[in-house]
Amino acid sequence: MGKYSKYNIPLRSLEDGKHEFTYQLTDEYFKLLGEDTDIKKGSLDVVVSLKKTATTFELNFVIAGKVKVPCDRCLDEMIMDVDTKSRLIVKFGNEYSEESDEIVIIPEEDGQINISWFLYEFIALSLPMKKVHPQGECNKTMTSKLKRHKTSSSDEDGDDNDDEMDLDDDSGEASSDSRWDALKDLQFEE
Repeated sequence: MGKYSKYNIPLRSLEDGKHEFTYQLTDEYFKLLGEDTDIKKGSLDVVVSLKKTATTFELNFVIAGKVKVPCDRCLDEMIMDVDTKSRLIVKFGNEYSEESDEIVIIPEEDGQINISWFLYEFIALSLPMKKVHPQGECNKTMTSKLKRHKTSSSDEDGDDNDDEMDLDDDSGEASSDSRWDALKDLQFEE
């Protein structure tokens, strides 16, 4: 955990009351996390407001900036804004455990918490599930290959799973799917 020590918060040595910690997350931070992460680059400001009481530590995170992620459609990098607030409650216990999404128990003998992975999770969870360029901004070579592949796949399978917009259509309107058109005429009783 030496390379992440910059993100340690020494809980045991803090006095009761409010404390504030600030961090700048850069490309170097994302490089530290390794190759298994979706976000490889970014520039974010983080403010952690910590409130210590007799039994708990309440950490409120405010994270704002930009990250670069691969487009899910063409795989080119794209910039996404991040502006998120998250909360974490930390308590001392016998061993490390995550009680819920917001409550973490850390060993009392450790006396500190490393927030490096929590920061990454808060950032990743603030991004939409589907990360794609705005219509017409994807890599044209890749989208044409994808369209060709999808066309040949649907011919072979007999199943067209095209839930995407038409990749060559820059109008921004979704293509109609004939499988769903029949449902438009259904009448429902009230």
